[in-house]
Amino acid sequence: MNQEEIAIQLKEEIVLTEEKIAHLEQLTQPISPNDAIGRVSRMDAINNKSVNENSLRQAKVKLSNLKRVLENLGTPDFGVCIKCKNEIPLGRILIRPQSLLCVNCAR
Repeated sequence: MNQEEIAIQLKEEIVLTEEKIAHLEQLTQPISPNDAIGRVSRMDAINNKSVNENSLRQAKVKLSNLKRVLENLGTPDFGVCIKCKNEIPLGRILIRPQSLLCVNCAR
């Protein structure tokens, strides 16, 4: 793959991640105590909110990493592990474009 194709893939992934973040932000709105949903339903809603908040945090980290990888595209830092400075295989970049670490360092 050339750098243009990688850039297109990164931009598409950024758009998808931004859409996911917008959706998760709606799901993590505070649960009003005035809503008459019952105690068990309220506990379930609070639990779901916690799960969605975790997903939101992960999506924000992914978005940040995607933008960082896109900025590095075309520079000597592109495709280089930030920890060990070895090259990240192209297959890993294509599967997990937000990867800043090689497989060994990610373990």
